[in-house]
Amino acid sequence: MRGLGDHLTIGERIAFHRRRRGYTQQVLAGLVGRSTDWLAKAESGRRKPPRIDMLAELAHVLRVPLGDLLGRPVLMEDERQQDDVPAVRDALMSPRRLSRLLFGPEAESQLPSPGSVAPRVDEAWDDYQAGRLGKVIAALPGLLQSVHGLEDRAVRSATERMDCWAVSARVHHLAATALAKVGESDISWLAAERAMRAADEAEDPLVLASAARSGTHALLANGRYDDALELAMTASRWLSARIDESDPAALSLLGMIHLRAAIAAARHQDRSTAMSLLDRAEDLADRLGSDENYWHTCFGPTNVMLHRLSAELDLDNVAYLVEHGDVDVDHMAAERSVSHRIDHARALSLTGRADDAFTELRTAESTSPQLVRNNPRVRDTLRDLIKQSPVTGGAPSSELFVMAQRCRAVQ
Repeated sequence: MRGLGDHLTIGERIAFHRRRRGYTQQVLAGLVGRSTDWLAKAESGRRKPPRIDMLAELAHVLRVPLGDLLGRPVLMEDERQQDDVPAVRDALMSPRRLSRLLFGPEAESQLPSPGSVAPRVDEAWDDYQAGRLGKVIAALPGLLQSVHGLEDRAVRSATERMDCWAVSARVHHLAATALAKVGESDISWLAAERAMRAADEAEDPLVLASAARSGTHALLANGRYDDALELAMTASRWLSARIDESDPAALSLLGMIHLRAAIAAARHQDRSTAMSLLDRAEDLADRLGSDENYWHTCFGPTNVMLHRLSAELDLDNVAYLVEHGDVDVDHMAAERSVSHRIDHARALSLTGRADDAFTELRTAESTSPQLVRNNPRVRDTLRDLIKQSPVTGGAPSSELFVMAQRCRAVQ
């Protein structure tokens, strides 16, 4: 819940919401098919936090969003305050979006054109990939207002109709992905639904395939792993029958859908399906031949490798990530490289390699401070590193503790 301290561990959050529901440890443990001893150790931190699939089950039983147990991301901008998620919510929930018949279109003279909005959308996507989340959130209200006008224009202009809806799909896709990244899982789903609806109207297989990614992001953020897998698998089958296999953009989008499906399967602890999907994505990446960024997918052999490592972490195979996680990601978009370094640091910390883990986090923070300081997994890792850190003068190393304070891992 909002306001629950970022400094709390996952176990402490489980205990908070258990007591809030009036459950004893014995009752909650029974509801998720675990022993009371298992739950007691999870809450007290005497064992590592539950796997992501078990956290999703606990969230379901406790009737809270998954993010309330994982710890909500806290969007922070270093130089300027750009944390206006409420403005994004207002833009998505404008009454005008409910019925075009009731409200009617905006005056034609005020309606934007697809050509005037599309470059702003590309710029915002570039900011997202560069890890500038604050700039994305700041840009979204204006972009969403513009695409409302584009949707009105689509009704009036048959020649521009599909282009208008395609731009709308891209903006709502960006909104869904960015909102999921900053822990706004409820409105992330609303934006993803709008992206899919706009993509249907655009009547372009690639637009719809791209929008389907936003649906998987939103479903994963909400802990709905079966639904995310179903959407991704359905989208991949649909797209496979409609693409030109020599089109690198189509290969990239299909490959990314396979990767999202693989992560959904891994979080559901379905290793066989996850590995099969990763292998399919690898085949497509090999055909593409190099790391590319069609449709802002950042798809290619390296991204497949990073998703394979992330899936192994979700499958609790920490040793695999430690052994294979030293990957050159400097050429990748910041959003991808930082996500990998955070996963790698988590695995290193779990195997007692505290210095290496801290080095990875510092490198990630220098690449994109927002992506690191915004991330609840970083906070959990920093708390673990503090426990492992040699104590000097009654306190852990100052550099580690200062970073933990920056990331709100400690009070």
